[in-house]
Amino acid sequence: MKKIFYILFLIGCFSNLFGQKKGTVKQANKLFERKAYVKAAEMYEQLETTKEVLQNLGDSYYYNFQMQNAVRAYGQLFFSHKDSLKPEVYFRYANALKGIADFDKGDAIMTEYLGYEQNTPKFMKNITRNAAFTYKLVMMSKNKTNGDFGISFYGDKVVFASLRNAENASYGWNERPYLDLFSATVNNEGQLTNVEPFPEEINTKTHESSAVFSADLQTMYFNRTGDKQVQIGNERFATVKLYKAEFKGGKWTNVTMLPFSSDEYSVEHPALSKDGKQLFFASDMLGTIGSMDIFVVDINDDGTYSQPRNLGETINTKHREQFPFIADDGSLYFASDGHQGHGNLDIFMSYKISETEFDKPQNLGLTINSEMDDFNLILDYKTGKGYFSSNRTGDDNLYTVAMEENKLLFAVEGVVRDKNSLQLLPGTAVKLYNEAGELIEEVIVGKDGDFVFNTEPDKKYKIMAFRDFYIPAEAYFDTSIKGKVFIDLEMKVESYSDAEKNIKKDAEGSFFIELENIYFDLDKSVIKPQAEQVLDGLLALLKKYPYMEIEIGAHTDSRASDMYNLRLSNRRAAAALEYLVQNGIDRKRLRSIGYGETRLLIICPKNDCTEAEHATNRRCTFRILK
Repeated sequence: MKKIFYILFLIGCFSNLFGQKKGTVKQANKLFERKAYVKAAEMYEQLETTKEVLQNLGDSYYYNFQMQNAVRAYGQLFFSHKDSLKPEVYFRYANALKGIADFDKGDAIMTEYLGYEQNTPKFMKNITRNAAFTYKLVMMSKNKTNGDFGISFYGDKVVFASLRNAENASYGWNERPYLDLFSATVNNEGQLTNVEPFPEEINTKTHESSAVFSADLQTMYFNRTGDKQVQIGNERFATVKLYKAEFKGGKWTNVTMLPFSSDEYSVEHPALSKDGKQLFFASDMLGTIGSMDIFVVDINDDGTYSQPRNLGETINTKHREQFPFIADDGSLYFASDGHQGHGNLDIFMSYKISETEFDKPQNLGLTINSEMDDFNLILDYKTGKGYFSSNRTGDDNLYTVAMEENKLLFAVEGVVRDKNSLQLLPGTAVKLYNEAGELIEEVIVGKDGDFVFNTEPDKKYKIMAFRDFYIPAEAYFDTSIKGKVFIDLEMKVESYSDAEKNIKKDAEGSFFIELENIYFDLDKSVIKPQAEQVLDGLLALLKKYPYMEIEIGAHTDSRASDMYNLRLSNRRAAAALEYLVQNGIDRKRLRSIGYGETRLLIICPKNDCTEAEHATNRRCTFRILK
């Protein structure tokens, strides 16, 4: 009896265990809303694959950087529910695909999301060749699972955030320890040594990360997660806040929260200007363009702060901009997944052009950016060395960086516009030729109408822009041997209809050359002297525009049978084509077609046309093909 009871007890335990593991959609959603993504994913995996379950499952994996699993869930979601998904799901799926280096499919999904074509490998190749510097990387710890990131300079040491403190309680987001701040020295091999945690005045039972220090090392700004969760919209979580601490009497004291931190939004990733008068940070506060933007406050002489200012749409996008760093020359380095890059967070640099403005951000290229998250780059321009964070191996890790000048870079960039309206012309083909006239490269310009070519030193080149029904534009340039060169071209192309009064556009959008009619004698296809004069005008036009291609269409009157008229019109069109060929026009630019009596200009009742009306129907038309 005892054995039977024990067996039944075990069966009951296993039943409860499996029942609890499966759970319900409501239970899984509660975990998801609390950002307990590991447990939420485990539960969603056991549930029926509805649209809601698949999307939350994909998001749970995506937010924990498990891109292979995210792609699996999103793939099922797109297969069954693609037409009803919100745009941001396209964005996450595209980046998940890029995270596993499936750029063909990732770019296809991102193209649907953005509405213009993406080619990540080509973009990154061009960016890398044109970057001012390349970067050599060394991982700073042999243990790849420490979760190290958020590094900063600290005198002759560095400070970073890490999961190294295994005694900390686990965090529901990823079921790993809470983050603490650590200091360390970096040896000659670029490895972290003498790693020590900050004291308990700084490291608490919640997250601390992303410390930055004043020049005299007496003031520290850092992140700390709130100690309680708050309800924001449909989600409940603890926000990240910025704190300030002062080093007095050999210890950190006066730890105070900055006044623009809040329970309602996060403020994180502090960065100080060289003079210590401005504090930059990332936030999703009111006034944010995207999910996270970069802001700045002025630090007043009395220790107070100005109102936060958003850096604007040149820097910030509708996605994530985080981890700012201000170099000695005032340049801004930051991470973004909103500007075009390799996928997920890439590192960008923007030159400072005024006290309140930064230039268009530049992707730093493939020598530092990967298909996963790359962020938190800090650099010492004097030594050409620095550090950054990346989760390219699956966990956050720190890397030493050595900058090297990217020598002998030659790039030509430009845009294509309509010569008269000055409108950008996406879809235009732009071709690069060498001095011998050989085609080197061809691109189709995208939504922004721009193009980029990489060239070689001490060479001569020609660029041509081609667009159907436009006169090709061309420009010549040559590269020196002195180093970097940047050539900015504005290619202006003019449509045939703007350039020539006798080229018209019909109601169907086709372009025709208006010439006097070519008349043929009844039942004949011989080009008459009067017709030669008309064709000579066409001949001049074709020689003026050597890339123009046309269709010669011949038409008959309605007398004789349909088949007879079709054959007759083909002979007439061919006769006009041969006249042009005999006078120097390449046959490849011409096409002839006979329409017979299928396109009469004058339809007479009972086919009772006058001779003049029949003559009008016997004609040739000239349609521009390209």
